Amino acid sequence: MRYPFLARAAVVLTVAALAACGSSADGNDPEAAGAQRPAASGPSVPGPSTEAAATPTAPTTPEAPTAPATEEPAVSGPSAPAATAEGPKTPTDELTPATGSFTKKQKEYLKDRVPQGMDPAAVLQTGQETCDKLRYLVKADRDTAVGAIAAEDISDAPAAVAGLCPEHQELVDEAAYAYPDGTHTGKTLRPGVYRSASPSPNCSWQIEGAGGKELASGTSDTGKSRTITLPKSARTFTSTGCYAWLAEGAKG
Repeated sequence: MRYPFLARAAVVLTVAALAACGSSADGNDPEAAGAQRPAASGPSVPGPSTEAAATPTAPTTPEAPTAPATEEPAVSGPSAPAATAEGPKTPTDELTPATGSFTKKQKEYLKDRVPQGMDPAAVLQTGQETCDKLRYLVKADRDTAVGAIAAEDISDAPAAVAGLCPEHQELVDEAAYAYPDGTHTGKTLRPGVYRSASPSPNCSWQIEGAGGKELASGTSDTGKSRTITLPKSARTFTSTGCYAWLAEGAKG
C-alpha cells in the first residue's frame, strides 16, 4: 500500500514528540504500577576519571581557546525483531533480564518472541515503547492513534497491546476495520460510512464499481476530516494523502 509522505510524516513526528515526554507521567506505565522495567544487558559505560580532576595543576600561559569537546553519541544496539522473525526462540523458562526480573505478564508477551542470543529485555522494551506511544498519542487525538495502527506506523501494535497494555485494545479493534492510504479491492471492501483521520492538504479518493465505473471521488485541500460512503456496489477504493479512513460505528 502507498503511504503519502506528508500525512505519514506528520503522524510520525507527532508520535515522536509525544513519546519524548517520557512514560513516567502516566499512571498506566508499568513502573507506576510497581513493576520495575528490566534493563537491557551490556557493559556499563565508565564515567570520566576523577584522578586527573583531583590533581591540581600549575597555572600556565593562556592559550588560544579551543572548541569544547563534544560528547560521543551513544551507539544504538540492534533493534528488537518482529514477532514473526524466523529462527529458534529462547524458551520461556530461560527468559532472564540482566537485572531485576520479568513479571508473569511480561513473560507471556515474550513467549516465542525472543530469538536465541537476543537480550529479552530489548524485545520487551520495544513493546513497552509501543504502548507509551499509543498512550500519549491517544490523548492528543484518538483518530490519529487508530490511523497509526491501521497504517502500521506504530510497529507491532496489536501484539504489544494484547500483552502489555490491553487498555488500548479498542484502538486495535477499530483499526482492523480501517482503510489506510492505498488501493483496496474485492472482499476487503466493507460497505459503510468512513471518516478520514489526519488527512493532508492533498487528500483525494476514488470509488469504482464493476468494470471500473466511477461511483464517487473527491479531494480535500483543507486538511480537515471528510466523510465518505462505500456502497455495496463498490469494487475498488483508492485513497491518497488521507492517511486512513475509520469506520463510523463499531464496524462501519
